[in-house]
Amino acid sequence: MAAAEAAVGSSSSLKTDTVPVPESAGTAAATAATSSATAAAAAVAAAVRTGSEARVSKPALATKLLSLSGVFAVHKPKGPTSAELLNRLKEKLLAEAGMPSPEWTKRKKQTLKIGHGGTLDSAARGVLVVGIGKGTKMLTNMLSGSKRYIAIGELGKATDTLDSTGKVTEEKPYDKITQEDIEGILQKFTGNIMQVPPLYSALKKDGQRLSTLMKRGEAVEAKPARPVTVYSLSLQKFQPPFFTLDVECGGGFYIRSLVSDIGKELSSCANVLELTRTKQGPFTLEEHALPEDKWTIDDIAQSLEHCSSLLPGELALKKSKPEESNEQMLSCQRTRRTSRSDD
Repeated sequence: MAAAEAAVGSSSSLKTDTVPVPESAGTAAATAATSSATAAAAAVAAAVRTGSEARVSKPALATKLLSLSGVFAVHKPKGPTSAELLNRLKEKLLAEAGMPSPEWTKRKKQTLKIGHGGTLDSAARGVLVVGIGKGTKMLTNMLSGSKRYIAIGELGKATDTLDSTGKVTEEKPYDKITQEDIEGILQKFTGNIMQVPPLYSALKKDGQRLSTLMKRGEAVEAKPARPVTVYSLSLQKFQPPFFTLDVECGGGFYIRSLVSDIGKELSSCANVLELTRTKQGPFTLEEHALPEDKWTIDDIAQSLEHCSSLLPGELALKKSKPEESNEQMLSCQRTRRTSRSDD
């Protein structure tokens, strides 16, 4: 809209210099005629200006979209996978920018890169960190950084996915388990520990996700236990068979595995009923995660500006000049960071 605003400013500042003359009937008539002509010219200019704004608004938005660079957060609801949500975000931005449009198709390609910094399962909700432009290069740091979750577990039932979306594979009594029992074992799962990832996960075997292989009915061996870190773990509520945990952990940690292991430690079994990621790195659900109605070019630009101050100095991106997108076509490339899932 910058070009349009410049056009508006230029046309609105135009003025006609007049030389004072003695008042007479002739001059009055001439003045009236001049006024009428000026009014007509102004009307034409306004019409041209409006049309010009309509023509340049989409290219201007595309220019702004291509200039976006950095890391921000969105609010992922329950339902879509992280990849599906990223596609939805991408489509909304392209539609707002009117891209791709026929007038750009014959010109040089310009790629819009967008990716996320850590898979959040379809059944989970919460903070999903997104990188756009050069910000996609910062996503590795998001994967390895700390995350915080609120998880509701259900005692007495085990499932093949370790959460409520899976098939029940085992049921055990839980009626003798107390709040003190749960609190007493949490220390075993705090600090640097070893954890076996779930079979249904984004981890890969021969280039394919384990979850994809499992859904096909193929035999999949569990990955070996690996070192993970839990910074803090506390019981927030216990109302049998449900218990609520507040967990802060490092990258590569699976909440589903934690809840399942807690059930086993209590001589029962358990699965995740609900999961919310409340924080990822410096991004919090309440303060930084954009809801879908805020997935606009302007809102994301403002969020990038705000979130740049949250990142360490060595990771913060310097503002780059907008791409010369008026002479280039916008295409899309999604950068996926899914080798490490944390739920």
